Amino acid sequence: MRLTHFAPLLFPFMTIGAVQAAEVQVAVAANFTAPIQAIAADFEKDTGHKLVAAYGATGQFYTQIKNGAPFEVFLAADDTTPARLESEGDTVKGSRFTYAVGTLALWSAKAGYVDNKGQVLQHADFQHLSISNPKTAPYGLAATQVLDKLGLTAQVKGKLVEGQNITQAYQFVSTGNAELGFVALSQVYKDGKVTSGSAWIVPADLHDPIKQDAVILDKGRDNPAATALVDYLKGPKAAAIIQTYGYQR
Repeated sequence: MRLTHFAPLLFPFMTIGAVQAAEVQVAVAANFTAPIQAIAADFEKDTGHKLVAAYGATGQFYTQIKNGAPFEVFLAADDTTPARLESEGDTVKGSRFTYAVGTLALWSAKAGYVDNKGQVLQHADFQHLSISNPKTAPYGLAATQVLDKLGLTAQVKGKLVEGQNITQAYQFVSTGNAELGFVALSQVYKDGKVTSGSAWIVPADLHDPIKQDAVILDKGRDNPAATALVDYLKGPKAAAIIQTYGYQR
């Protein structure tokens, strides 16, 4: 009888907890898949909010957002796309910031295949070189800039295999469909070392900086989880995880 008497008093407290916790829909640039998955677990544990992510190319996300996709936060692979959305009135003013600066790598799934200066590109005895679509994926654009600076664009033109995004570019190499390819360092790097195969970490002066900006989209304006995620990405826990994948801040 006593338990029955007190049970109704528990429901208001349970309801308050449910209201406080929210879910945020996030469009995440494919290169940031591993870091955001690691961050999501801590974010949920520390804030009670849940992060629901979709992964893809930044340019494709722009189109989807303009067409009404339900994303509330956008973690892009560049700084120009969020700035464009901001100028077009599709974001929460003042929410845009750089959450990471990406690093490009030339990678092969074969150990010893790629030397630490990228000289393998000069030999051109490979059949396929994988890159992501330079029109929609900033890492793909950076790859074309590297090839231009090295004077290799014409030499490798017939060998290029183009993925829709950086994940597909990585998959072409990891499955052996391309001997090597330009990928995000974060895809093959953890805790200070390349985790498999062989890689050349491309010097930053060979391409434009890959500044990756985050922004709260208009659909996330009134969602406390959207604001909480952006704040969390600026904090020390997220920064530590981001840096273990080879990004700069």
